[in-house]
Amino acid sequence: MSGVRLNIAGGVAELRLDNPAKLNCFTVDMLAQMAGHLEVVEGRAEVRAVVLTGEGDRAFCSGADIHAWAGLSPTEFARDWVRGGHRLFDRLARLSKPTVAALNGHAFGGGLELAAACDIRVMVPGATIALPEAGVGIVPGWSGTQRLRRLMPEAMIKEMALFGRRVAADRALACGFVAEVAADARAAAHAIAGGVAGLSPRAVEIAKAMIHAGAGEDQAAMIEALGSAAIAATADKAEGVAAFRAKRKPEFPGT
Repeated sequence: MSGVRLNIAGGVAELRLDNPAKLNCFTVDMLAQMAGHLEVVEGRAEVRAVVLTGEGDRAFCSGADIHAWAGLSPTEFARDWVRGGHRLFDRLARLSKPTVAALNGHAFGGGLELAAACDIRVMVPGATIALPEAGVGIVPGWSGTQRLRRLMPEAMIKEMALFGRRVAADRALACGFVAEVAADARAAAHAIAGGVAGLSPRAVEIAKAMIHAGAGEDQAAMIEALGSAAIAATADKAEGVAAFRAKRKPEFPGT
């Protein structure tokens, strides 16, 4: 039975797509499970980093199960399937913990978009990435033409989306989309994730937020979150809350 497995050990949470019979393609249930797991991971202080991978050695994720969306009306397809997937991938991208995608095999369509929502990626030598949607009469719908554009050259995205070509691991590494090519991508990803253990959790979280704000990833929310964190540490905030509770006029010290 397909699903998404969550395992937490040693401060690292591993999310593993488990649908190997269909190359770990996403089903409706898997999208819902992933969303639930992300909420768990976000709320667990002991989790310092996340590794996302797929079951088996053939594919990281081959995208969305065509049977899950083929029968939807145009409205349902756009409103429920595409926007629903976007919400999930945005949630992954904006996770406060650093994330590493271990591409243990091919990453096509939604699988490539999923990898793009992680902070960095590790890839096995024989894997390829692709945007094959035009072959079934659709277009990339889960940020393949948007977030992915910030991570690799426009010409490479066009090569995949417009001409149906696959990109090999060495080229993905050369353009910076992949941080490392390793025979055991999962082990390499865990080694990278484990390096977070010696770093300040708050510094890592805030650095990620700052980088994302600069890149335009949820920029408005990031700016307000960083500003709110700064103001929450002031004496003015403490005085304002104390005055409200005491039902008196606040005397702000300006510090």
